[in-house]
Amino acid sequence: MSDALVALLGLGARARSVVIGVAGVRARLQQGKLAAVVIASNASARTWEKVERLAVARGVPVLRGPAAERLGARLGRPPVQTVGVSDRALARGLMRIAEELRGDTDS
Repeated sequence: MSDALVALLGLGARARSVVIGVAGVRARLQQGKLAAVVIASNASARTWEKVERLAVARGVPVLRGPAAERLGARLGRPPVQTVGVSDRALARGLMRIAEELRGDTDS
């Protein structure tokens, strides 16, 4: 997983443009306040099902992030399974990085 993606999430955390944790992400999704969601690559199947289903229903893109331990470390937290991004510009940047990563693996 790209260091750029994790670094961008770290900037978002410092700017208070992200919500961390499954409960917070689900609540913000229900309120329609998120522009993107990042789920840790090793998040539980239950977490994936609960968060991804709600995000898709709300039209919010879901990105596969790094392992929960790495995600949490970059955000100054213990392992983190989900991060919600409220800032639209930050969400666009994350999606651009994710698209570039997908393009790199296709070549």
